Amino acid sequence: MVDVIGKALVFIYDGMADFELTFAATVTGRWMEKELVTIAYDKKEIISSPGIKYNPHFTVREALDFEDVEGIIIPGGRNNELRPELHKLLNKLNDEGKYLAAICAGPQYLARTGVVDNKKFTTTLSKEYMKENQMEDKFQWENYVDEKVVRNDNIITAKGEAFIDFAMEILDYYKFFDDPEAGITKAELAMVYKGL
Repeated sequence: MVDVIGKALVFIYDGMADFELTFAATVTGRWMEKELVTIAYDKKEIISSPGIKYNPHFTVREALDFEDVEGIIIPGGRNNELRPELHKLLNKLNDEGKYLAAICAGPQYLARTGVVDNKKFTTTLSKEYMKENQMEDKFQWENYVDEKVVRNDNIITAKGEAFIDFAMEILDYYKFFDDPEAGITKAELAMVYKGL
């Protein structure tokens, strides 16, 4: 298990699909005992896709000064605004070898910052969808893998419907399943939470 107690950032924004991040946040904050810190572009109320309201702890700009960050979780959603401070933060964390976990449409942020260049990834997005919606497409589609979750070094990407597997992969990153006390495999625990 990873014993270092540090911060796990959660990027939140208007229109995010918060169901994609809640279980990942639960396993990170509660099970792995990391300090969950929500960050947003501005210190204002965030309204998720179903209308749940969130208040970020800090701004993305403030998070650039944190020294004890272990990684970041990025949910999908209908917002694709990439401000310079998020671009800088993602590159900084990647350069430091911290995990970057993005689900559904979230991997677009990783693609647009270049951190998934030459790495395997997955996403719910498609070339066609991005073209139809006039979205900036920086994905290297030749590296796309049609799997629920793909982990390449410190990068964890997932399709939106795979939010349980996404959380399991974050646990695996923390070596949760290597601990004999866990007494369960990643696949077995995923099946428990899927009700199988």
